[in-house]
Amino acid sequence: MTTPIKGCRAVAFVSRKGGVGKTTTCLLVGHTFASHRGDRVVAIDANPDAGTLGHRLRRDSGETIGTLLHDRAALAKYADVRAYSSQAASRLEVIAGDDRFDADVRERAAVREAVELLERHYNLVCLDTPAGVLSPTAQGVLDAADQLVIVSPTGLDGARAASSTLDWLEEHGHAALASSAVAVLNGVRAERGDVDVDRIETHFASRCRACVRVPWDSHLETGAHVSLDELRPATREAFLGLAAAIARGFTEPGARRL
Repeated sequence: MTTPIKGCRAVAFVSRKGGVGKTTTCLLVGHTFASHRGDRVVAIDANPDAGTLGHRLRRDSGETIGTLLHDRAALAKYADVRAYSSQAASRLEVIAGDDRFDADVRERAAVREAVELLERHYNLVCLDTPAGVLSPTAQGVLDAADQLVIVSPTGLDGARAASSTLDWLEEHGHAALASSAVAVLNGVRAERGDVDVDRIETHFASRCRACVRVPWDSHLETGAHVSLDELRPATREAFLGLAAAIARGFTEPGARRL
């Protein structure tokens, strides 16, 4: 958890399916890092299709990733960039999404340009992404990411989709991202006996650098503002473990730097 970051690290949260808790996982990992480390941490909503990351905290800026990129030539200092983010009590900053990305290859370049701008001022960039890996934005995320967090539900369909994400990465030139990824089994319920969660965890642990379980928590069901303080102790502990698993990768070369 306290592993130092050299320069900036971009960590992308990805899934093949929507509705698996990817945005919430990105946000709470960002809160965890920001509240336990002295680094500057920012989360970007890189979903061009009605992304919700910016709605999960009280916004004090009406700016978006789109306006940030539009004005990037004038943003020389941290104070300039800070005007485009909203800051939570944890110190995490969030830059809201924008559905006005160009719907072509320019969209792919935009994510990389945003990360290149922010890495001058932040130590850690958390990227919330659209579902899937084939859209221009998703491709831009893979270009920009040093590490991936693969978010999966515990149901068999969702786990198969997450596993197929690793297959696709390995087959399309992103084997380093796949092998260094951290898998998250989200919304684990102790009373559910129809799914062998141990077997799913073993599968992802054999393919990724680590696999972490996050228990189901009623605070995360509302889709409203989320706070570490409102989580059950077991859930907070799980996100600490997830952040620690991600941080252990900070000593390895990032995918962009291989």
